[in-house]
Amino acid sequence: MGIIKVENIRVFAYHGCLKEETKIGSDYRVDLEVEADLQTSAQTDNLRDTVDYVFLNRIIKEEMQKPSKLLETVAKRILNRILAEDHLVTTATVSVSKLNPPIGGDVESVTIKMTERRKN
Repeated sequence: MGIIKVENIRVFAYHGCLKEETKIGSDYRVDLEVEADLQTSAQTDNLRDTVDYVFLNRIIKEEMQKPSKLLETVAKRILNRILAEDHLVTTATVSVSKLNPPIGGDVESVTIKMTERRKN
């Protein structure tokens, strides 16, 4: 087994429960960690034998562009797509952070973190 991380993906998107959030938008940070068997790719040195982090980044950017009220909903969509579209991934953990959230205080970010495992 091995771990691939794609960290500090910066995205501008329109998530939130407040009307202003869905109109104005906000900055987000997404971090992803996936577990997969990397032994074959370590031997073959071939991209098709591993989890392509360009593919992972694309899924995150696509799912972040679909407005949702809750960050949990966005995170679940990201996890579901990764597990559905890449058979090598056994476990995925995603953190979605809203930067400078409008919660009435000096708060750098609010983060939700979710993990999904492949069901056999």
